[in-house]
Amino acid sequence: MINKKHFPKAKQVGFVLGAVLLAALTKDVGSASAQGIAITVTPPGVAPVVVSDDYVYYPNYGVYYNSNRHQYHYLKDNVWVTQSAPEGVSAAVLLASPAVNMDFHDSPEKHHAEMLKRYPRDWKPAAAHQERREDHQDAAPDHDRK
Repeated sequence: MINKKHFPKAKQVGFVLGAVLLAALTKDVGSASAQGIAITVTPPGVAPVVVSDDYVYYPNYGVYYNSNRHQYHYLKDNVWVTQSAPEGVSAAVLLASPAVNMDFHDSPEKHHAEMLKRYPRDWKPAAAHQERREDHQDAAPDHDRK
């Protein structure tokens, strides 16, 4: 004979385990994208599509724009921030300022020290390079258009 007084009710145990599991799964959900990591669940039989991060750097403002994720990355109080809009400057002003396409596809913080040396805050492209960029202004990402 089983003594039911020694076993907690199954409903109570299930509820507690479910709450603990839910809390564990939802903790720090937003931090993965800030690390340049994307997790995608693909249905069986469908090939996953991997999109690498492409950045444009605006040296005058120290801002990187991820054209695939439509996000801005910059240092704020010595901490890297990822936002859907730049802080302290409009996207239109950024687009009109000198910019450089980056050749890395991981997080900007890994390359920022080198970029500061190559492209200081007062950096301006050569005249021929600037004209070529203006010719392609229509092909620029529409991250400033609303």
